[in-house]
Amino acid sequence: MYAKNCLRFTALYFFLFVSSLMFAQKATESEAMKAPTKLVVGVVVDQMRYDYLTRFWDQYSEGGFKRLVHGGFVAKNHHFNYAPTSTGPGHASVYTGTTPATHGIIGNDFFDIASGSMVYCAGDDQYASVGVSSDEGKMSPHRLLTSTMTDQLRLHYKNKAKVISISVKDRGAVLPGGHMANAAYWFVGGEQGLWVTSTYYMDALPKWVADFNAQQSIAQYKKPWNLLYNEKKYDLSVADDNLYEGPFKGEQKPVFPHDLPALWNQNGGYGILRATPYGNSMLTDFALEALKQEDLGQDKTPDFLAISYSSTDYVGHQFGVDSKEVQDTYLRLDLEIARLLKALDRQVGTGQYTLFLTADHAAIPVPAYLQDQKIPAGYVEANAIKQGIDQFVQDRFGAGLVSNISNNQVFLDRKAIQGLGLDLDEVQAALADYLQERTDIAHAYTARTLKSTQFVSGIPSILQMGYNKDRSGDVLFVYKPGFISYSKTGSTHGSPEIYDTHAPLLLYGAGVQPGATAERTQITDIAPTISVLLGIAFPNGTTGQPISKALKF
Repeated sequence: MYAKNCLRFTALYFFLFVSSLMFAQKATESEAMKAPTKLVVGVVVDQMRYDYLTRFWDQYSEGGFKRLVHGGFVAKNHHFNYAPTSTGPGHASVYTGTTPATHGIIGNDFFDIASGSMVYCAGDDQYASVGVSSDEGKMSPHRLLTSTMTDQLRLHYKNKAKVISISVKDRGAVLPGGHMANAAYWFVGGEQGLWVTSTYYMDALPKWVADFNAQQSIAQYKKPWNLLYNEKKYDLSVADDNLYEGPFKGEQKPVFPHDLPALWNQNGGYGILRATPYGNSMLTDFALEALKQEDLGQDKTPDFLAISYSSTDYVGHQFGVDSKEVQDTYLRLDLEIARLLKALDRQVGTGQYTLFLTADHAAIPVPAYLQDQKIPAGYVEANAIKQGIDQFVQDRFGAGLVSNISNNQVFLDRKAIQGLGLDLDEVQAALADYLQERTDIAHAYTARTLKSTQFVSGIPSILQMGYNKDRSGDVLFVYKPGFISYSKTGSTHGSPEIYDTHAPLLLYGAGVQPGATAERTQITDIAPTISVLLGIAFPNGTTGQPISKALKF
């Protein structure tokens, strides 16, 4: 009897043990299929080169970039795989998981073939401004041809997920928000300094935004811009007084301190803050208010907060990659990132949110500075190229056949070519051959070539990823490495060269596996990676791949 009871007890124990394992496995599997995060925070830093992480590393605090690197996943070989590398296409590509070839945002401003005029990537006269009487709110994402990961989140949860997108730049807010954002806000300078939106999203500002504007907390930033730390900490930047930087209007020299109150009226009032680190501070202020007032990350349905820090781009354009102004802006941005993370810890909970940080493009060092360091670099006269193209076409075909030249693309007048009985492919090829022979041009490709040949690497592949068959030009061309069409001061971007494509990618928080990779990843990989983490469908034009090493399973 004792032996039988022992056997019964053993069998019962084994049954209960196996059942508990099966229950635990099912529970684990069930949890594995749920989104591990309450809130995704997408941070895009405008014009951030990857090496800003490493160059200023010793001066960063423990709570900002270092926290993201030490506790998160770092993609060290992360690139844009298309050109032009500019703000509109960059934000669109981060959030759609594809390139201009598919999502259609081929530039900040680009030539519209149908209307024969230049259009703005986020401009839309069908809608009115909200929060300001000027036209600066007449925006929408209508030129974006695909869905975004923010759209897919809204679709997945039948509009229960909340998406809020903010930036100093309108396009930096409109494009990440996608077509279905609850709200997108951007900054307007002038005498007041306001956060505004468009009737595409709402008919009136929410009370909290109106109250935020009325409080005029932005007034605290009307003060001189001094170095954050002792000047000795800025030894990895060029001397403050140099020939590579552009001063603000009214300044004799582009040197510290920058007396913003004295320069105020000549530089658009509150608009001058865009080109200082204070622009990033006021964006964080507004983001934290949105986090609180919109109750983001407070229920079982994941929300999305898209933040684009734009002042880094304004500062880079004016003062250049190697300036003390750029270094100071990033040291201060590091503190803004720390402030954002602390607020997320308090409101959403440590380990309860996911954050990614990347850029919309990188930038070239000032060519004049590179020349002085004996590195091949220089400047291209865009007007000379235009004049050369017009003259060549006139001499070769006896007529003016060029409708527009923009974003290093030549748009031919199709009706004129047809009226003269010319073959479009032959005109394209002849023009490409002419451009290829110029000493200021490194590469030139026809639309015919980009449509008929599948390139898998190099410059032609990058151009092909940026070529949209319905919106791009007839001939695309590229300057020589290190050469730009720009002023002799400040940095710019837009090319398919490595200095414009290499950007950071940091992933941090819930669902992220800490680590790093030097394997090549691409900007189009971000959206599918976040989509896998959220368990939602990929944006409908996605061409990138999830970065599986960055995800915790």
